[in-house]
Amino acid sequence: MNGVLNVYKEQGFTSHDVVAKLRGILKTKKIGHTGTLDPDAVGVLPVCIGKATKLCDLITDWGKTYEAVMLLGTTTDTLDTSGKIVAQSEVNVSEVDVLKACNEFIGEYEQIPPMYSALKHNGQKLYELARKGIEIERKPRTVERKARPVKIFDIQIEKMELPEVTMTVSCSKGTYIRSLCDDIGKKLGCGACMMKLTRTRVGRFMLDDTLTLNQISALVLKGEIEDRVVAIDKIFSDYPEITFAEEYSRYLHNGNKLSREQIPADVEITDERYRVYDSGKCFIGVYEFRDEVLYPVKIFYEDNK
Repeated sequence: MNGVLNVYKEQGFTSHDVVAKLRGILKTKKIGHTGTLDPDAVGVLPVCIGKATKLCDLITDWGKTYEAVMLLGTTTDTLDTSGKIVAQSEVNVSEVDVLKACNEFIGEYEQIPPMYSALKHNGQKLYELARKGIEIERKPRTVERKARPVKIFDIQIEKMELPEVTMTVSCSKGTYIRSLCDDIGKKLGCGACMMKLTRTRVGRFMLDDTLTLNQISALVLKGEIEDRVVAIDKIFSDYPEITFAEEYSRYLHNGNKLSREQIPADVEITDERYRVYDSGKCFIGVYEFRDEVLYPVKIFYEDNK
């Protein structure tokens, strides 16, 4: 089995827990997830299987969409309601104030990740240090804990019943919604933390198409699970396709680059990246055309002999 399974991560599971359970359900060890979700968060978690594990770093880079519930007036050590309350304030802000504050974060901004996160300091995860009561400085000048540039593409307020605010956030990789809520709270002067988080999209993978672990188990028993696995080449369906003649199979299978003269004459080179297949329609990988040469970017072909 090679491809991507769109898994619904349930509350209480870590992303690692999901992978561990899938290894047992699918009877395969070669599985990787595409971006950590907090244990209390739920939603889209694309999981790569077999040769598709080479996709993990690419999918991690994709944009994401979340639905979050922010609680104004409360600040915690974890930046969400699962943590210890460190400050509480009266919420003397209007809905207009909240809208204005949220809009100020649309675009690029420097975000300091929360202390309770899977990022590492000297090889140890920050949430492990935090649970031991060890606080790591989180200022832009520090190397391990420096603020990182993230991009908020859009914030849509879905509902406001102050002090609770439900919003949909589309953002770049590396964005912590907990930190965003905390930053909005600071902007408003009353503090804030995150109450609830659902990831509704990772790139092309949507919440409506997810499968729970129980549903996956049932499909495995029926022998129907492969129907729900997205093939590797389908991930790159936006890229034009190039199929090479038999004489170039050896070049492709060895991961070699190809010159413009070797590309089929009927292929119009107008894009930078392409899906490349051999003469038997076996997907080789993603190639990039530059300086009149087609270079391999990511090869998925494996010789099974």
